Amino acid sequence: MSKDTIVIREIEPQDNAEIEAVIRSCFHEFDIPLEGTAYTDPETTKMFQSYQNDNEAYFVIECNGKVEGGGGIKPLSDSNVDICEIQKMYFSKKVRGRGYGRALFEKCMQKAKALGYNTCYLESASQLKAAIHIYESYGFSHLDGALGNTGHYSCGVWMIKNL
Repeated sequence: MSKDTIVIREIEPQDNAEIEAVIRSCFHEFDIPLEGTAYTDPETTKMFQSYQNDNEAYFVIECNGKVEGGGGIKPLSDSNVDICEIQKMYFSKKVRGRGYGRALFEKCMQKAKALGYNTCYLESASQLKAAIHIYESYGFSHLDGALGNTGHYSCGVWMIKNL
């Protein structure tokens, strides 16, 4: 991949279909439940439009002009205003294991701090072991249950970190 051109940037309207395809393909690849997850979340079909408020952001990884992954932050629904949630962080096979996901994750964490969040929360599926390992390496700790009201009742991993 050394000849590939990789860009991490904010999502644009034309990215919706490509990032939706990346997100949905991960569910099938890792055998993650579809209901009660990002797979059936209404935002997944309109990612650009879903991250347009001042206190949220979504970034994509573009490889040779094609969106191959993404992740974002938003206020945690039905929670304190100083808690954000890392959301919809999924990557295609093409960019996994190359450090790009870690770079995008760091960009999300930096953006969360810049937006004034004090705490970062995330939910994941137990099947995403590599992602959970990355979260742990950044100091996220496990919780016994969900915070806020994300609507993702099939996610069984909940983590939090003070920024």
